[in-house]
Amino acid sequence: MKPARVLVTGANGQLGSELRQLSPRVDDLDFTFVDVNEMDFLHEDSVRGYFDGKSFDFIVNAAAFTQVDEAESKKDLAFAINARALEVLCDVCQHSRTRLVHISTDYVFDGRGCVPLRESDTPNPQSVYGRSKLEGEQIVLNRLPNAYVLRTSWLYSTFGKNFVKTISRLASERDTLNVVADQVGSPTYARDLADAIIRIMRSVNQGSVDNPGVYHFANEGAASWYDLACAVVRIKSYRCVVQPIRTDEYPVAARRPAYSVLDKRKIRSTFGLEIDNWYDALMRCLAGSTEPHRTLDT
Repeated sequence: MKPARVLVTGANGQLGSELRQLSPRVDDLDFTFVDVNEMDFLHEDSVRGYFDGKSFDFIVNAAAFTQVDEAESKKDLAFAINARALEVLCDVCQHSRTRLVHISTDYVFDGRGCVPLRESDTPNPQSVYGRSKLEGEQIVLNRLPNAYVLRTSWLYSTFGKNFVKTISRLASERDTLNVVADQVGSPTYARDLADAIIRIMRSVNQGSVDNPGVYHFANEGAASWYDLACAVVRIKSYRCVVQPIRTDEYPVAARRPAYSVLDKRKIRSTFGLEIDNWYDALMRCLAGSTEPHRTLDT
């Protein structure tokens, strides 16, 4: 069978970089990676022009405006990239019969519950970032009934800027750190998310499973930012003392969900995924392991 052609936007971000790392190990998917220099979501002509003379079976949209606090003062920019650009991308997919895998976020929820969030739970974003991502989801689902929308949370990797890298750097420089302890979520190793996306595309391409819609993916278990910081310090054997603080002791521009743990039962049962616990995934990341997740071998 001829390999399916896959375009990954946001190629230099955390997820795009992890997909690039895994791509040589996947024989039945032929990857192309594109970033803002080649496809600028702020300019419709740039998006449409990129596809002139090109065709793909899948597009993984990992491009986004993800600066949560900055989005509060740059609403137009956040909505332009996270929502309005999706109108153009969906139009391209419709005309070329390309399947879209769109990445979204736990920040579409308000975080007022206390049980893991299911795909059917009602979104109620509390920030500009969350509202822009929800609008992007709605555009995709309304325009492309065969699309996959994957919500993830607390993404980290060895690439780009993220909480785990920041804590690792600061803990190596300081004696103490204050970290918010009353926000609870699902830390996600971007490599495991990349692996899950590959698994979905392979299943669809092979005709074994094709059930489009919204899915949640994160590593198993739950943690606060304080728990995650403590785990980084413990695994790296830093001497830094991590001290828990409340959200109101660390003022930021955007409101975060207090509880945004994602329920992964749907994606596990549909695609047969085995998802690592967040602590085990964190150990793999901090150890610099280059081994793909086991699902790549199935």
